[in-house]
Amino acid sequence: MLRNYIKTAFRNFRKQKIFSALNLLGLTVGLATVLLITLYVVNEFNYDRYNVNADRLYRVNPHFRISGEDLREKIVPADLGPAMKRDYPVVENFVRFSNVGASRVRKGNAFITEQRTCWADSSLFQVFSLPLLAGDPQTALTQPHTVVISEAMAQRQFGALQPSAIVGRTLAIDDTTQWKITGVMADMPALSHVHYDLIRSLCTDQQSREVNWINNDWETYLLVRPGTTEAVLDRDLAAATQKYSEPTIRKVLGTNFDEMAKKGDFYRYETIPLTRIHLYSDLPKETEPGGSIVYVRMFMIIAIFILLLACVNFMNLSTARSAGRSREVGVRKVLGSRRGNLVAQFLVESILYSFGAMVLAFMLALLLLPFFSRLSGQRLTTATLPWYWLAPAAGAGVLVVGLLAGSYPAFFLSRFQPIQVLKGKLSTGFKGSWLRNVLVVFQFTTAVSLVVGSIVIYSQLNFIRNQRLGYDRSQVLLIQHTGNMGEHLRAFEDALSQLPGVRAVTTANSFPTTNLSTADMWFSDAAKTRSYGPEEWDIESGYTRFMGMTMANGRGFRPDMPSDTQGILINQTMARLMGISNPAGQNLYRQEDQGKLVTYHILGIVKDFHSVTLHEATPPLILMLGRFRDITGVRLNTDHIAATVDQVRKVYARYAGAAAFDYSFMDDDFNKLYASDARVGQVISTFTALALLVACLGLFGLVTFAAEQRNKEMSIRKVLGARVRDIIALLARDFVALILVSLVIAFPLAWYGMHRWLQSFAYRVNIGFSTFLFATLAILAAIALTIAWQAVRSATSRPVDALKSE
Repeated sequence: MLRNYIKTAFRNFRKQKIFSALNLLGLTVGLATVLLITLYVVNEFNYDRYNVNADRLYRVNPHFRISGEDLREKIVPADLGPAMKRDYPVVENFVRFSNVGASRVRKGNAFITEQRTCWADSSLFQVFSLPLLAGDPQTALTQPHTVVISEAMAQRQFGALQPSAIVGRTLAIDDTTQWKITGVMADMPALSHVHYDLIRSLCTDQQSREVNWINNDWETYLLVRPGTTEAVLDRDLAAATQKYSEPTIRKVLGTNFDEMAKKGDFYRYETIPLTRIHLYSDLPKETEPGGSIVYVRMFMIIAIFILLLACVNFMNLSTARSAGRSREVGVRKVLGSRRGNLVAQFLVESILYSFGAMVLAFMLALLLLPFFSRLSGQRLTTATLPWYWLAPAAGAGVLVVGLLAGSYPAFFLSRFQPIQVLKGKLSTGFKGSWLRNVLVVFQFTTAVSLVVGSIVIYSQLNFIRNQRLGYDRSQVLLIQHTGNMGEHLRAFEDALSQLPGVRAVTTANSFPTTNLSTADMWFSDAAKTRSYGPEEWDIESGYTRFMGMTMANGRGFRPDMPSDTQGILINQTMARLMGISNPAGQNLYRQEDQGKLVTYHILGIVKDFHSVTLHEATPPLILMLGRFRDITGVRLNTDHIAATVDQVRKVYARYAGAAAFDYSFMDDDFNKLYASDARVGQVISTFTALALLVACLGLFGLVTFAAEQRNKEMSIRKVLGARVRDIIALLARDFVALILVSLVIAFPLAWYGMHRWLQSFAYRVNIGFSTFLFATLAILAAIALTIAWQAVRSATSRPVDALKSE
């Protein structure tokens, strides 16, 4: 019997080539999209799971609220890790990192800039699963001035030399300091939330032995013992904070935790599981840009709806063929076929379609994988897929999709009455099927929602690109590590200023697109009545003028005023935090080395500018004339930019010697801040187009079905004088009400979903009437094009062909 079902199915495939192709196309596109999204989602959830101890590793993040201001970072006191291991048995081990960023490594007479470098404890290789190709993981990094390098860095520095031959050699890093290589490790896996190529021994840095629980400098990961829950770790961490931090808080801030709690403030450390950092951490200064669980869930929902759209499309195309197969059903019933046999026949056909579509979908997904990898910004490969469950899931998916997509046509066609079928009458018409109408509404509700989402995402990204930022980022060249020039930095700036293509020069430790600042404690008065934790930027006197920033009150720094070294500028957010309408002329106090309070005079208030991404509100900020300036900004003329950059490079070589010329343009840095959002927008737009394609294929099937159902009616109308446009309007009218219902349902759903997404931005667009109007026009245009071909074909057919059998 099964063999007969399969033979009949293939016979129908050949007989109905166009419908068979459309059925396969709809299911193939839907399944290929689901496969690509599945690959992306699995990839996102697999971050950091290469670690054997992944389920027992936690990072500690500080979360403070001081004077109502929230401060959240990923660096904690140097003593936190050692104290937790020493005092609390649930902690088995710990490792501390400090991201250094770029470091210059001498190779011969030149320098190679290694972008991904850090400090780390010797426990690194016991806590994280980072295999060494050469060297002893137990002793690597245990001695001062030792380093472990990655395989990729080893190839850059030593070519084809074997890792075992590299261990024991030395590297000159940043200056003339020699560092001994004690290990060569395999490159960190792609699915890691951090990647380092050069790891220096943390014991070299004296600050790693500091016992000061209010000075946060190090990323710290705790490895807990098996069976330890996060709640138990949090309890012990709170006890350690009470034991070690509160005495320092009492000394520095003149308060304790109970008094802070009465004012709504707190000082605590929180844990986040290692496997949740990539998707769930929303800290503004992660070492590498992370993913977003919001986007992952969005893609999962899109995948489910596209799969359902493909199944609905299959149902509609199958029922559109019902007029052609109704006589087959009638003859089979007359010859003794039971309804169960007919249902089995149609379900077998559906499962065969599903199997064929799954095979084609795998091929299409593999073909599109490089494009989708570039689009999503992920290094996606089929090697990362969990085939042990995905292969059985694909097989089960073929069966489920086949049954789901074929159930309605199977039961719909098998219920035809033989006598009515053989007389040329079907038991139901287009308007009589409420289920089919529901499916159409579902299809276009989904399509409209996706179109609205794409428009909102595009509008938000466009808003970001054109938002008034409070500074001018155009034609600004940023040169890294110029602080290494020391006393020659001023001469370097003067030489740059003489270049004909250079408009202005300044040096600072932070620029808005490369915000590397940290927070520090400031006080309203010498009695420490009120404390603040603003960001600090070390700048030169001409910085605000260079960046095109505007003073809201007071004045900026003046190079002819030596007393300005004890002056500061604050932004408007800091002024509001102080609760003073015009704080210019007031004093702020900063606790510096050995607990000494230093007085600073507020010279002026800078209008707020976006020093972080638009996902976050502008933080309180203090600008001061500092010594720790490492980035030189060069504003260029718009003409001959490439030639000017080359001149800047030559001047840099004159003062920096063989050091690498590490530079970027501020516009490019700005775009990188929103690269993840832009990629998500592109991916969602692509999936929206695919969903619309699948929905329109289903609509095409319904138009064809309606045309077949009303073929004789339209022919009679034409004989009685109806024009082509009347016939087209008649055929399209059946769908107008359904599309309107779809719009009514989709608009509130889309508004709610995108409103939730926009909440992740501190500065965002409003979802206005124009968004829904444009979405409506786009959907109507797609529907009109879909209906047009079949409607015109039916309207222009000869009436005699339809009526000759009457």
